[in-house]
Amino acid sequence: MPFALAADAPKVVVLKAARMFDARAGRIVSPAVIVVRGSAIESAGPAAATPAGAEVIDLGDSTLLPGFIDAHTHLTGEYTNDFKQAELDALKKTTAEKAIDAAAIARRTLMAGFTTVRDVGSSEYIDVGLRNAIRNGKTPGPRMLVAVHAIGATGGHCDPTGGYRFDLFRHESGIEDGIGSGPDAMRAIVRFNIKYGADVIKTCATGGVLSETDDVDSPQLTQEEMNAIVSEAHALKRKVAAHAHGAEGIKRSVRAGIDSIEHGTFADDEALNLMKEHGTYLVPTLMAAQGLREALAANHYIPPAILPKAKAAIAALDGLVDRAVAKGVKIGLGTDAGVYPHGRNAEEFIQLTGRGMRAVDALRAGTIVDSELLGISARVGTLEAGKLADIVAVPGDPLEDISVVKKVKFVMKEGTVYRNDR
Repeated sequence: MPFALAADAPKVVVLKAARMFDARAGRIVSPAVIVVRGSAIESAGPAAATPAGAEVIDLGDSTLLPGFIDAHTHLTGEYTNDFKQAELDALKKTTAEKAIDAAAIARRTLMAGFTTVRDVGSSEYIDVGLRNAIRNGKTPGPRMLVAVHAIGATGGHCDPTGGYRFDLFRHESGIEDGIGSGPDAMRAIVRFNIKYGADVIKTCATGGVLSETDDVDSPQLTQEEMNAIVSEAHALKRKVAAHAHGAEGIKRSVRAGIDSIEHGTFADDEALNLMKEHGTYLVPTLMAAQGLREALAANHYIPPAILPKAKAAIAALDGLVDRAVAKGVKIGLGTDAGVYPHGRNAEEFIQLTGRGMRAVDALRAGTIVDSELLGISARVGTLEAGKLADIVAVPGDPLEDISVVKKVKFVMKEGTVYRNDR
């Protein structure tokens, strides 16, 4: 049945542009030719031949890059400059409405060039539902690795009832909320999260900036609790990310074998040296600080308990990346999207280059390095034959002007074009 076979043949698209970014080698290649067959890249590079009958998309004076990856997002929460209103919305909105909001956020993120995200903490299993809906083609969005509930200590940064009066919710936070005490409880929560759909485990090793009942740099889990979380997750083939601002919490996490430190704000030299020794990734989330900086400048309401923590974190982050770069710590790109308005994720590339990273290393952080951190480098992160066809285009040359990453004009995910401004 030759006609049936022809009808079922995957579509072939050839992308052409002035240049492409070789994330593995860390260089620009010219000109760019990428042959996409179905959902995957068939060949890439100046010598790639255009198959007969292929659709050709010529993007002109642009650079083709692997689809961007954000290793730290919260797609199920919308940014607002009204702290009190956000708290009220979280209590009054139905789960269905929150899910619809999250779908709109996911589309915005994809249009910004981010074809993969790691979503590190949600509620009401909205992250699991959104991941599944995107994967099944029901709504456009980036490929998602989700964490279900972030795991933490009673009254700590991950405790969803922290700051509210006792008995208001008619229950004390427990396994269903990701909260527990002791190694056995932590193992149980890891198993619970994975049972209900977690691709990755997220824990809060220290206090946080935007929580009202803790110090930002205080450790919140014992070494034994951290050991239990990481060993159980790794046994079940899940990686672990630790929200950790303070140095002691960072060290406990790294000693436990954590895969990445999120934020790392107050890391001292001992902590950074330990991360280098263990091969632990740092995801500095500089856009979170930028969001807070903008809120302070605009005199948006910030609760009194949070205000000094925000100012201290902003000041400390300014020197973190260059110190980590100097020590050879592996740095991934993550933004804490939701602490600032979604869709601005690409500004993290600019933040990284403004704090000690070369443009080429910032681009690698948000492509190949993140793919390695997330454990999906066999599928995404580079423009190579056999990889999924996640491809974005920006005008000009990002190695000469990194700010062009904010001007994404073409987005392809798994061979489907979601944006083409030309």
